[in-house]
Amino acid sequence: MSTASAGGAAASGPPVPPADTPSSGPSGAAGPPGASGRKPRSALGTRAWVAALFLLPALALLGALVVYPIGYSVYRSFLDASGDGFAGVDNYREVFTDERIRTALKNNVIWVIVAPSVATALGLIFAVLTERVRWGTAFKIVVFMPMAISMLAAGIIFRLVYEQNPDRGVANAVWVGVHDTFKAPAPFPGAHPRDDRLLTGAGGAFTTRTVVKAGTPAVLPLVGAKPKDLKGAQAAAPPREAAGRVTGTVWRDFTRGGGGKPGVIDPGEKALKGVTVEAVRDGRTVASATSAADGTFTLPASADGALLSLPASNFAAPYNGVDWLGPSLVTPAIIGAYVWMWAGFAMVLIAAGLASVPRELLEAARVDGANEWQVFRRVTVPLLAPVLGVVLVTLMINVLKIFDLVYIIAPGASLDNANVLALQLYQSSFGTDVNQGVGSAIAVFLLVLVLPVMLVNLRRIRKERQR
Repeated sequence: MSTASAGGAAASGPPVPPADTPSSGPSGAAGPPGASGRKPRSALGTRAWVAALFLLPALALLGALVVYPIGYSVYRSFLDASGDGFAGVDNYREVFTDERIRTALKNNVIWVIVAPSVATALGLIFAVLTERVRWGTAFKIVVFMPMAISMLAAGIIFRLVYEQNPDRGVANAVWVGVHDTFKAPAPFPGAHPRDDRLLTGAGGAFTTRTVVKAGTPAVLPLVGAKPKDLKGAQAAAPPREAAGRVTGTVWRDFTRGGGGKPGVIDPGEKALKGVTVEAVRDGRTVASATSAADGTFTLPASADGALLSLPASNFAAPYNGVDWLGPSLVTPAIIGAYVWMWAGFAMVLIAAGLASVPRELLEAARVDGANEWQVFRRVTVPLLAPVLGVVLVTLMINVLKIFDLVYIIAPGASLDNANVLALQLYQSSFGTDVNQGVGSAIAVFLLVLVLPVMLVNLRRIRKERQR
């Protein structure tokens, strides 16, 4: 009876709240939030002022290191060189009208388009290839190693690599070697006649003053041949007479220690081997020959009555390679140094993305008949597209700040041709012709150029979080 009465009372009476509910507060007291007089907490369970206290140092650093410099640069860009007068938009007008700054802007466009694209493409190729070779890990270490080198050291290294002299610059040593493989260098660069009584010069070539006759030997004495080009040369031999033919000798008309007669083959004088001798009549070459090891040559009867000519190709200066740091190639050369450094960075990121690609998809494509190029182009690259985007955007932001490589590698004569905005910002702010108003305008302009790339990156990150 008592139990039934108690149960009936509980069923008919008002509901009793649980002893511990979220609205009961930290003390367990019942009632709505704030009913106890205490301030509400944030969603993380922390009071707002506590959160602000912890964020204050970070906000102070952010304001001092980011917000204030940006704001002051914008303010300073509207002042004149002294910083006392208001210049309006004159500094920004100069950014777009000054020839040096326009060159810097053009070079920055080249940098943004070429350097990230080439570095990312090489990184992709390296990442794919290293998965197929036995020593892939060692190869990755070698390719990534330049990232451990500072920009200063890399700039000095490539300044030496691009030296004009092939004996010191690796790039020109390789280039000259390839060139000389397909086109033989001149046998005696710098050689020339002692005087113009026998030979006269024009355009680097030398021609006899009188015509030659068959059966009458011709002598072609030269001086100025370098000792290194005469290494192993035989002694010059007097020309042998040949009936109906034109013969002669080409030699170095110089006797070590003095003595000897000009125009006469003296004992000990060296033969010039490999010199091309042409018989020219009425401006047309009718015969040609090459001097033998003893300096002698023989021309056919058609040379009778012609002038003998020694073409300029016998005496041309040796090919000295490419002027890598000249005005036309300095920017591509520096971009090459940048790619050498950052291709390893791209390779490591892409290799990490490649490791997460499902192998089943690649094998399914191969089973369906796709060759390796089709698998790479239609399966691997699309799956790696997010990673490729990250690498490309990161490098684009990085090249907009490029400064040290350009400043170190480019010689003074080509510095204006290799100029970029970051370098021009330094020169305008702290160089010889200081105008910090223009320098601040360039800094603001660089910030504006970086913003679209940053927005693209933020949008990509937001999309990835929503997946």
